[in-house]
Amino acid sequence: MSEKGGPSDAKGNPKKFRLSVQSGFVSDVEGHTPPAPGREDSATPNGQRVVEFTTPRAKLIEEADSAIRADLVSYPRALAAYEALRGDPEALAHWDMANYITMRKLGYNDHGRVHAFITGAAAMAITELLLEGSVKPDLMDSGVGDPDDVFLTVILGTMLHDIGNQIHRAGHEAHGVALAQPILDRIMGPLYPDPFKRTKVRSFILGGINCHDLNPAPLTIEGGIVAVADGTDITKGRGRKAFSLGSVDIHSISALAVDQVVIEKGRDKPVLISVTMNNSGGIFQVEEILAPKVIRTPLRPFVELRATTRPQGDEQILSKVRLDGDHFVMDLDSGEQVAVEVMDS
Repeated sequence: MSEKGGPSDAKGNPKKFRLSVQSGFVSDVEGHTPPAPGREDSATPNGQRVVEFTTPRAKLIEEADSAIRADLVSYPRALAAYEALRGDPEALAHWDMANYITMRKLGYNDHGRVHAFITGAAAMAITELLLEGSVKPDLMDSGVGDPDDVFLTVILGTMLHDIGNQIHRAGHEAHGVALAQPILDRIMGPLYPDPFKRTKVRSFILGGINCHDLNPAPLTIEGGIVAVADGTDITKGRGRKAFSLGSVDIHSISALAVDQVVIEKGRDKPVLISVTMNNSGGIFQVEEILAPKVIRTPLRPFVELRATTRPQGDEQILSKVRLDGDHFVMDLDSGEQVAVEVMDS
């Protein structure tokens, strides 16, 4: 673990959230907020945080957790809801089983605990930037709640958005709504004694879960934040496991081509999302995953999206592909060979 100064944008504003990946491992996660109690050793003097590590799963969850709790320190209801969720045995089981189905049975990338915490941290950064930019989320615009309720809605909706995958990828949004309701009722009961308000706030959370994959597209700012935060988790650390398990296609290849996603204050819009690619193939992730979640949500007027390749040029991911019977045999840059069945419809 080492310390180094955190970066700023062109105007000197601190970047709100950064996830970097090098050599297939998540190498650092950075938040802009002061560290949580007991984590002073991981913060720079200006409150920015960069932690390097070689055990990505545990450390990534730990650092995302610290960033989320620090972001929520001024929002007691949201923080209490998050603390209850992160230790809820039902939620933990949902994340693990969603990951089992998506990765082991479908060959997709991570949809479990790591994805939940990373997208949660990204969602907090986006929410704060929108509020700083005078964007009024629907919870506030409708008169239902205040910023504390907004942060609570976004963190619960974001972290629970993919749990429906444990039943099946098809229809996972609706499955997630059903699975989330008992968890939400258990967490929100003590925080909202008034069932009238509790039910209204819960509707925004369920809407975000139902619409995170744009099927249908979200109608609220809160739902848009959940969708866009989900779309930012496209770095190669997330796709490496699926690739090593034999899922070699445009989805996994392009996922290996994204090194870094940075969420920061934009010049002309409240939020700027910058994607750095090590290979031009990463544009598939940006075009197919992230861009639609900006375009087809209420966040469209408030988010700027940029994608660039790193200055040193493209990194080679595949060196050769040949057809052997009904399988493609691929020579990887690591020297390994991977055989993948050709999907003939």
